[in-house]
Amino acid sequence: MSGRHAAVILAAGGSTRLGQPKQVLRRDGEALVARVARLVAGTRPARLLVMLGGHADTVASALHGVAPVELHRVAAWRSGLAASLVQAGHALQAHDGPVLVTGVDQPALAPSHLRALLEGAARAASGCAAVLHGAAPGAPAVLAAELFAQARHLSGDRGFGALLAALPADSLALLDAPELGQDIDAEADLRTAQAAGLLDPVV
Repeated sequence: MSGRHAAVILAAGGSTRLGQPKQVLRRDGEALVARVARLVAGTRPARLLVMLGGHADTVASALHGVAPVELHRVAAWRSGLAASLVQAGHALQAHDGPVLVTGVDQPALAPSHLRALLEGAARAASGCAAVLHGAAPGAPAVLAAELFAQARHLSGDRGFGALLAALPADSLALLDAPELGQDIDAEADLRTAQAAGLLDPVV
């Protein structure tokens, strides 16, 4: 992987529906946020930002000793996902390459997914790639610098999905990875992931 891309890990959520910080749920003994940071660091980004908000101290502690990351505390994290993207956009204003963006609550995420997205974006006319969620593009995704810059104008709980969906369909690289549809929002999701061996039992 080229070092030209930057990476942003969205880890600022409050996990209110789950009732515990999903960022520090464990897979194979490793906190999800640390696992994602390790996998993303493996793509050798020029910069790796982790956006913190809810449970910030707990999440930051879980990243201790993980590959070099920049921790950014998002003061307005309660207002929704866009606050993290806006802050990341400002932090990466001087970066002129693509940006890999991912959350932390897809426990099936693997290095192969990240490689496929970066390679797909490098080939795509738009310079962008995303995972298919149903018929819509979503995270993880790689955004061309020009598209990522538009994220600075988002608000509320909107992510970058609408920006990707507005691109000409044949200009966007799409990764069909149904396993990434398993995310962790509620207790039922947690139990399903544990049953599938994607998360350790909570003790």
